[in-house]
Amino acid sequence: MSMTQNRTLGYITANYITRENSVLTANRPLASVPFMGRYRLIDFPLSNMMNAGIKTVGLVMPGNCRSIMDHVGSGKDWLLDRKKGGLFLVPGNAYGTSKRGMRFLLRDIIANKELFKRSDKPYVVMMGSSIVFNLDLHQIVDAHETSGAGITMVYVKAVRHQDDASSLVIGDRGRVTQVRPGCDYGDNKFMDCFIIDRKLLLDIIEDYATADYLDIFEAIAGDFARIDVCSYEFKGLVVGIHGEETYYERSMQLIDPSIYEQLFNPDRPIITKAHDAPPAKYFAGSRATNSLISTGCEIKGTVRGSILSRGVIVESGAQVVNSILMQSCVIKSGARVENAILDKNNVVPANTELRGTPEHTLVLGKAPLNAE
Repeated sequence: MSMTQNRTLGYITANYITRENSVLTANRPLASVPFMGRYRLIDFPLSNMMNAGIKTVGLVMPGNCRSIMDHVGSGKDWLLDRKKGGLFLVPGNAYGTSKRGMRFLLRDIIANKELFKRSDKPYVVMMGSSIVFNLDLHQIVDAHETSGAGITMVYVKAVRHQDDASSLVIGDRGRVTQVRPGCDYGDNKFMDCFIIDRKLLLDIIEDYATADYLDIFEAIAGDFARIDVCSYEFKGLVVGIHGEETYYERSMQLIDPSIYEQLFNPDRPIITKAHDAPPAKYFAGSRATNSLISTGCEIKGTVRGSILSRGVIVESGAQVVNSILMQSCVIKSGARVENAILDKNNVVPANTELRGTPEHTLVLGKAPLNAE
């Protein structure tokens, strides 16, 4: 196995938002939105880097960073609490950008140039935090090194239209000639993941300082041929979270064990903050089918096709169907929740019905109790 950890520095951007306003991101950045019951979106880039043995990671923080800081802490869960290297929570443009597809603001890269200057690693791997995947970074770093390119951009063949993603125009020998906003079926969808030579990055910081308001790929657009930008096609599962609709749709698909297993590969585990909680408890008369139910839940009613985070209580006679319930929600006796997303601490009164449709999911924001 290649020694990626001895060659690569990590950089993750968490200070951008989706163009679509959502109550799910009213009090937290997109990167710390809960996902699949026990994870947060930021867990995936951190785990991809951890599994490649990367020992130094810069995490670009948004203005509303408290939930991320609470979640990642010193980076201990990802083996990044170390005397040499480790996790660096670095400043970013307070609210990043909502401009379509912009994830790697040159202004942030320039502000954190000391991170790159002080490293002796030849390569930097950069990732966003809203496109979820589980890949072997060793292979991508090896491919980058073999290609001799200055940058290698990772993409996947798009299976749906996504306005908030970017797509790559790829020419001869896999060289990228253009990055375009927007992505349609069959396009080369950029996964917000790329490898860049560290010395090249330092040159870009110097040469394009006056274009610091642009995304790095906007700034260097006229120099793709000179810089030699290569591509790498990833053929695994990629889950893009670009708003409430994609969040709900992709979460529901992942309940299928055959799809879930493509993302959660035991050889490359996805790590999250450790929580000490008892196993979920199922009471006599309860019924739970085709669902992901986290630790600390109490199930006395019925749960079907749903995802429940820690500490959710479903009382006797209550029904939860095709829904996502975040931490510490309580569904009182006789209530029914269907086709809905309920953020933390929501209490649904007895004999109440909350119902969306598969096309128009009902979304409730976080209840004020214990605001995150």
